[in-house]
Amino acid sequence: MGRIIFNIDVMLAKRKMRVTTLSEKVGITMANISILKNGKAKAVRVSTLAKLCEVLECQPGDLLEYDPTPTEDES
Repeated sequence: MGRIIFNIDVMLAKRKMRVTTLSEKVGITMANISILKNGKAKAVRVSTLAKLCEVLECQPGDLLEYDPTPTEDES
């Protein structure tokens, strides 16, 4: 099975926004944003995804990408 990649860095760069600003506006901790960015999240609330899209002025597909490469623990 592959994995879902959060392209938060790409959207932050496009919006010229800092991670700390995103954290404050979305209402999630820097640690949780880091978990999303590093692909370590096991789940994400739809409400969190919606807030990310609202703040970054994007669609979910702008943030999410599917990588079909098997993860290390599946090899």
